[in-house]
Amino acid sequence: MVTHMDTHQVAANDAAVHSTNDIVVRAITFSDLIDSLKLGLEDFKAKPSHIFVLGLLYPIGVALTAGYALGQDVLPLAFPVAAGLALLGPFAAIVLYEISRRREQGQSFSWSDIGDVFERASSWSVGIIMIALVAVFGVWLVVAQAIFDATLGVGGYIEPAAFIGQVLTTREGWTLIVLGNAVGFIFAAGVLATNVVSFPMLLDRDVGAAAAVATSLRVAAKSPLTIALWGLIIAGSMAAGAAVFLVGLGVVVPVLGHATWHLYRKAVVP
Repeated sequence: MVTHMDTHQVAANDAAVHSTNDIVVRAITFSDLIDSLKLGLEDFKAKPSHIFVLGLLYPIGVALTAGYALGQDVLPLAFPVAAGLALLGPFAAIVLYEISRRREQGQSFSWSDIGDVFERASSWSVGIIMIALVAVFGVWLVVAQAIFDATLGVGGYIEPAAFIGQVLTTREGWTLIVLGNAVGFIFAAGVLATNVVSFPMLLDRDVGAAAAVATSLRVAAKSPLTIALWGLIIAGSMAAGAAVFLVGLGVVVPVLGHATWHLYRKAVVP
C-alpha cells in the first residue's frame, strides 16, 4: 500500500527526473573556451581573489616544506599532491563561481559573503559531490604511492637532487613518469567529465547532485573534443602556475575558476 508520504516522495522523484530532462545543453566550441578565459580574466581583474586561493594552497605548501625539513620522505607524493589539487578544484572554486555570478547580474561581492555562498547552493548536494571528490583524491594518492613503490621505490629519505636524478635518468624513473601520468589522466578525465558544470549548476539552480553530475556528463558527451581541450588547458595552466608555485597558482586558479562559470553559461541553456 502506498502511503501519503510515499506518494509525495514519488512525486518529488518524478519532478526531479522531469527537471533533469528539461535541462538543455549546447555544443561548445574552441571559441567558447577562449571567450570564457577572457571573461574569467576580466572577473579576476575586477575582483582579485588571489588571497583567497593562496589561503587554500598555503597550508599544503607548509606541510610539504615541514615534512622535508623534518627529513620525511615527502618527495614521492609532492607531484601527486600538486596534480591532485586539480581534482578538488571544482569544489574549491565555488566562491569564484559566485563572484562571477554576481558580477554577471551587476551585484557586488565582499569576502564577508563567503558563508552565504554555501547557503545559496544546495548544501547537501554540494557536500555529496565534495565528499566524492575528496575520496577520489585519496584514492589517487594511494594509487600514486603504489606506482612509486612498484617502480622507483627508494627506501627511506633521499635528497631532492638524487631523487630527481633517479626519476629522469633511470628506466624505472621513466616508467614512473609514464605510468603515473597515464593513471593520473584517467582520474582527471573522470573528474572533469562529471564536474565540468556540476558545481556552477548547483550554485545557479535548485537541482540535486545527480542532476548536476548528469548534466556535466551530457555536456562532455555533446562536445568531447572541446572538453578534452579544456582539460588540457587546465592541466597546462596549472603546471605553468606551479612552476612559480604560490604566486603563479594564485593567478591561474582564480582565472580558471571564473572561466568555468562562463563556460557553464555557454554550455547549459538558462
